[in-house]
Amino acid sequence: MITQTVRLSTIERVQSFTAAMGEFGFEVDLSSGRYIVNGKSIMGILSLDLGHPITLTAEVPEDQRERFLQVLQSFA
Repeated sequence: MITQTVRLSTIERVQSFTAAMGEFGFEVDLSSGRYIVNGKSIMGILSLDLGHPITLTAEVPEDQRERFLQVLQSFA
């Protein structure tokens, strides 16, 4: 399991993030406070407080782990 903080402070970053997460076949959850949303859903992400860091949680298969972490670097 990977847990990491991401910053999605603009609509452009949200769009880029959802496009990047759509490349992966596993679930990606984003949480802020008590709320948890699908990390592949623009509407879900926009319902979060984007002014604060958001916690990403994903159960990543070992063969995709390195690529996933590379993609996440641009949203840290």
